[in-house]
Amino acid sequence: MENSEIRMSYAIYPSLKNKTVVVTGGGSGIGAEMVNAFARQDARVHFIDIGAEDAASLQHTLAAQGLHTTFHHCDLRDVDAITTVFGRIVEADGPISVLVNNAGRDDRHDVAAVTPSDWENCMAVNLRHQFFCAQLAAASMQTASQGVILNMGSASWHVAVPKLSIYMTAKAGIEGLTRGLARDLGRHGIRVNCIVPGAVRTERQMQLWQTPESEARLLESQCFPERIEPRHVASMALFLASDDAARCSGREYFVDAGYFGA
Repeated sequence: MENSEIRMSYAIYPSLKNKTVVVTGGGSGIGAEMVNAFARQDARVHFIDIGAEDAASLQHTLAAQGLHTTFHHCDLRDVDAITTVFGRIVEADGPISVLVNNAGRDDRHDVAAVTPSDWENCMAVNLRHQFFCAQLAAASMQTASQGVILNMGSASWHVAVPKLSIYMTAKAGIEGLTRGLARDLGRHGIRVNCIVPGAVRTERQMQLWQTPESEARLLESQCFPERIEPRHVASMALFLASDDAARCSGREYFVDAGYFGA
């Protein structure tokens, strides 16, 4: 998370104050900005990640600004481990109010080289944990008859980005998962939505995939020719998690600057 992102201000949503918020994949990238954004709402923020070093750095940076967060080290591919972590969160801070299912990894892959193990791992990293985290969060939310689950999708499958066929399959599934959960959980006072980011300028993206030439092509493919930063996605999450979005459920909300692909 860049210093400029840490300093930026967000709209304040009084309904988020003191709410227990869980962010998966919160140690870096978009997830780190989610942690920052919710912490600035005076929420009780718990974040889950497999990268302890990134998490420690984030906590140190936010603590220097008076923002307290709780980190839980966990491999989200391990459902038993997820169950243990969610139990600890509820024990510490009561029913979960908001779950942000952010964790994922957009590794490129050639169709001919994919093995069954590759397939299973991609689904575990990008799709399966979203269901089981939602299942655990929903059980907690039902005790309060309210809650919000935000699943993180991707614009990639809408525009067919090359070398991402398995990842895009998982991300397409997340939109179906969102609809199903919204229908099944709405009667318990739980809203479920999907945030669909476009090409977000994270450190990982800039190191691995983007060049000045590819950035220029990307901007040409967007209706609004400005890069999307993690804070823009976090702003959408704050709104959807707040009471201001009280009648928003079962839908996809794009933060993609009108991305139509190359």
